[in-house]
Amino acid sequence: MKFTAGQIAGILEGEVHGNPEIAVHKLAKIEEGEEGSLTFLANPKYTSFIYKTKASVTIVNKSFVPEQDLFTTLIKVEDAYKSFSKLLEYYNQVKNNKVGIEEPIFKSDTATYGTDVYIGAFAYLGNNVTLGDNVKVYPNVYIGDNVKIGDNVTLFAGAKVYSETIIGNNCVVNSGSVLGADGFGFAPNENGEFVKVPQTGNVILEDNVDIGAGTTIDRATLGSTILRKGVKLDNQIQIAHNVEIGEHTVIAAQTGIAGSTKIGKHCMIGGQVGIVGHIIIGDNVKIQAQSGIGRNVKDNEVLQGSPALNYGDYNKSYVHFKNLPRIISRIDTLEKKD
Repeated sequence: MKFTAGQIAGILEGEVHGNPEIAVHKLAKIEEGEEGSLTFLANPKYTSFIYKTKASVTIVNKSFVPEQDLFTTLIKVEDAYKSFSKLLEYYNQVKNNKVGIEEPIFKSDTATYGTDVYIGAFAYLGNNVTLGDNVKVYPNVYIGDNVKIGDNVTLFAGAKVYSETIIGNNCVVNSGSVLGADGFGFAPNENGEFVKVPQTGNVILEDNVDIGAGTTIDRATLGSTILRKGVKLDNQIQIAHNVEIGEHTVIAAQTGIAGSTKIGKHCMIGGQVGIVGHIIIGDNVKIQAQSGIGRNVKDNEVLQGSPALNYGDYNKSYVHFKNLPRIISRIDTLEKKD
């Protein structure tokens, strides 16, 4: 795909300084720009590269005034970083705008879909599946019985959506993710053997939810495992049965959340965090990477450590922890003197 500087400026509501007809067909970092590429300058520490870059077009802030000759056409905008992000989003929409049904697929006679859908080869659509408009189902996706999917949803290759799952509008489910598998529900019998507890609920993703590659979200034992609108999950996260995650909460990779825990709105959870089951985490909570959460958490807390402490208390305690060998040595010396 090729775009001229003039076309790009039109998308970004920017001003062209240079040749409006020069075309680009790829994106590049400013220090690696070459002919035919588009780049941007937002961080002042990279300013020196704009005088060396071979990129055909560079997006800059309107405040930028060159101090040397340039070999690149400029597009001046209010905020170069936001404009470049907007352009990336537009580029992705164009690149992923697949339409049509490939062969072979399996589609139940009771499955229905809206307009402008894409269904890739070897996809499976079970009984009573409903797909909205502009849904993209990439190859080897499995969609079980009674699944309902809204508009503008993308399921990348190899995603698995088990029966009864409900997905809202504008959601993305990346490759290898599994929505609606059985939760880890077992109970011991009189012989000490673990017997499976049937998991009869479902998974619900509200609007604008993103699920990273290899992430698993278990169906509820009863009721629903729910991700509220705007939730963003990284790769390789485990969400257990009956968990509820509040609006616009973001969670980094390799975090595990045990069953029936409720997490509030606008939380930020780092990578490799472990959260026990049956607790409540408030709104606007921040949890540092590799923390272990074993208790209820109030609104606005910032936590670190395992078991997690208040972030400030953790840092103070860590200073003392680092000094323990020296402190012990001093104690030993004092005891010998006695």
